[in-house]
Amino acid sequence: MSRYDPAQIEPKWQKAWEEAGCFTARRDPDKPKYYVLEMFPYPSGRIHIGHVRNYTMGDVVARYKAACGYSVLHPMGWDAFGMPAENAAMERGGHPKDWTYGNIAVMRDQMKPLGLSIDWSREFATCDPEYYGHQQAMFIDMMEKGLVYRKNAVVNWDPVDMTVLANEQVIDGKGWRSGAPVERRELTQWFFRISDFAGELLEALDGLKKWPEKVRLMQANWIGKSRGLQFAFSTIGAPEGFDRLEVYTTRPDTLLGASFAAISPDHPLARQLERDDPKVAEFVAECRRIGTSEEALEKAEKKGLDTGIRVRHPLDESWELPVYIANFILMDYGTGAIFGCPAHDQRDFDFATKYGLPITPVFVPEGAEETPLAEAFVPPKTERVRYVRGFAGSEVQTGDEAVDAAIAFCEERGVGRGVTKYRLRDWGISRQRYWGCPIPVVHCDKCGTVPERKENLPIELPYDVSFDQPGNPLDRHPTWRNCACPKCGGPALRETDTMDTFVDSSWYYARFTAPHAKTPTDLAEAEYWMNVDQYIGGIEHAILHLLYSRFFARAMHLCGHLPAKAIEPFEALFTQGMVTHETYSTRSPEGRIIWHSPDEVIRTAEGATLRDGTPVEIGPVIKMSKSKKNVVDPMDIIERYGADTARWFVMSDSPPDRDVEWTAAGAEAAQRHLTRVWTLSERIASLPEDHSGTGDDDLRRAMHRAIHDVTQMIESFAFNKAIAKLYEFANTLGRSDASKAVQREAVMVLAQLMSPMTPHLAEEIWARQGGKGLVAQAPWPKADPALLTDDTIVLPIQVNGRRRTEIRVPKDLPKEEIEKLVLAEDSIVRALNGGAPKKLIVVPGRIVNVVI
Repeated sequence: MSRYDPAQIEPKWQKAWEEAGCFTARRDPDKPKYYVLEMFPYPSGRIHIGHVRNYTMGDVVARYKAACGYSVLHPMGWDAFGMPAENAAMERGGHPKDWTYGNIAVMRDQMKPLGLSIDWSREFATCDPEYYGHQQAMFIDMMEKGLVYRKNAVVNWDPVDMTVLANEQVIDGKGWRSGAPVERRELTQWFFRISDFAGELLEALDGLKKWPEKVRLMQANWIGKSRGLQFAFSTIGAPEGFDRLEVYTTRPDTLLGASFAAISPDHPLARQLERDDPKVAEFVAECRRIGTSEEALEKAEKKGLDTGIRVRHPLDESWELPVYIANFILMDYGTGAIFGCPAHDQRDFDFATKYGLPITPVFVPEGAEETPLAEAFVPPKTERVRYVRGFAGSEVQTGDEAVDAAIAFCEERGVGRGVTKYRLRDWGISRQRYWGCPIPVVHCDKCGTVPERKENLPIELPYDVSFDQPGNPLDRHPTWRNCACPKCGGPALRETDTMDTFVDSSWYYARFTAPHAKTPTDLAEAEYWMNVDQYIGGIEHAILHLLYSRFFARAMHLCGHLPAKAIEPFEALFTQGMVTHETYSTRSPEGRIIWHSPDEVIRTAEGATLRDGTPVEIGPVIKMSKSKKNVVDPMDIIERYGADTARWFVMSDSPPDRDVEWTAAGAEAAQRHLTRVWTLSERIASLPEDHSGTGDDDLRRAMHRAIHDVTQMIESFAFNKAIAKLYEFANTLGRSDASKAVQREAVMVLAQLMSPMTPHLAEEIWARQGGKGLVAQAPWPKADPALLTDDTIVLPIQVNGRRRTEIRVPKDLPKEEIEKLVLAEDSIVRALNGGAPKKLIVVPGRIVNVVI
């Protein structure tokens, strides 16, 4: 009997699949298609176990669908632009391009031993000029359709790295890399008009039935539809041209509790005031040193400056409110101006308390009296309260009802109008970085800002750049910026901003349908392959990446690059959990924490030590992190256990949407099981051809039940349950005394059912049992409905509450006959030792209890 040796088996079958072209996607009008896609990786240099789990999930689906007769598209690419490559060039020398393509080569070589059913002929990186050249072409198309514009905007500015930072790159008010305090600075930026699609993007979420509910809710909250009142305060003492102050509020029911008005530091009125008032200029400058994200503003201490300007309350001309410039108001939501109702908003309450402003309740809890407040009273808008200063008298009503009443009241009196707004703001894509897709426009003194000609695309990044000083190297390049105006032919300058890397990942799914097309997409290929039937990735991309992709698909359709059916590009979405591991640490003599990788640590029943015996502190199980060194290298796992073991383990240990803890014991258990399956197959192969047995019918029923259950579990992404069923079936087969023919059929079916998870082992078993061709190209087994209904049942038999044995009996066997069979069982006869039971309890269809 030969030994199970993954190091020999796995490369052999990977070569066989490649030679047979098993995974080359082919457009076949006679077959249904299935497009499975995992979110493509950033080429950081090495794959990790999280990659293994993510791509194995997709591979299970791809292999299963191929076996079910689908023409499958399962591609791979690289999200290759971005700051890490540029930072690596600055820190280590070298060039971002070399760093990136070097990492891609390493990661590709690490992924291929996993045996993934990927069509590598479709591989591309977003930093390939061919790819980003088509992205530039679509940018120009979107300009023509009015989906792109340029304007001044307040951004997060890192004064050390001299670049704009996304909100996610501002940590505690500082640049994530430089650590410098981030400033708010006004720059000219390029934008996509995603806000024009806010209503459509929100409404379409209802149709995404195969998306997780939590993801749809996160997107809905980000889009943020609200209905409110837009009105204007008349001003007193404001500069010329500012006689009215426009305000949008979602709580017009609280207007009668207003105690102040406030504007953003970037409001046109604030900008006017700072020109002439040094005190205002100083305060506004301080405000701009806070990041632009809502989180940054929420965390910052709430500060305001009384401008001396007053506004008249729209419902009472004699009621005046002070106007503050406040550091917590964003200019690009609503109108950049608010009124504050401290009684019913905690932020306004804190602000009013700090500056000694009135706090006047508008409503109180139902059944309560009006009393001074120690904090803001902010009940859900659906909760019934008693309005003491409401628009419909002192009636008990919900906030939602009161908002409608307030809007109607104000509209009747011409005070304002009901307006629906969205929280979603236009997508600013400008980045002052080198390693990104150049924005394909030029600036001409005569013609203004004009798009490049498509025949001149791609506008490639120059290689000869220097990173010896902060800022964008494109601004310093001696020749790259200089060009001819596409419109007049005169001298012009290229745009040096590059695109946000979210743009690169917002359409790659479409490019995979025709990665070598001379246009961004081939409509015939897109018509066949789109939409993505199953998209798999991390919950961290639940908002921005998915939202931008949904917008981009609509924009591509409007520009003629995608069919109408593809405006929602992802039919089904699955968000997988993370792979976690214990952390290990010691402390230096100075008390500094020193992290240790798992391969440095020896685990024992008593705890953990380093190899020199130094005690190690075992920390919590957390997401694998390079900084905490609790990372397990998949290449070490493959070398030690084989790829199939790694694949089996990451699929088996927990539901795929939850975190899985990687343990050496779990990996060893997975390998032991695969070895048992191998040994079982070898034992069956060695049976005499005329071997007969007594359990053919039982084994066939178990086999077809396994086919049915595993199929359903793969379809529902319950991979861990599918593996549990495969364990059960393997154990049943191991105990069977069926004939060799039936055992051989069963072990080949077992191989087929395991093949999406352990494709190499499945191929080897299939071949050694005499299967035709490759398991990777064999049709998926089908369960016989007739064998799924069993006319017999298994009844466990307990003696004094402890299970002793079991019997198989016909479902309709009378109770008296069951009792006779129980009392004839050898183990029961021995337990009774010639006596009679005190009781014999038969629970029909479930269990038999013998009391002695």
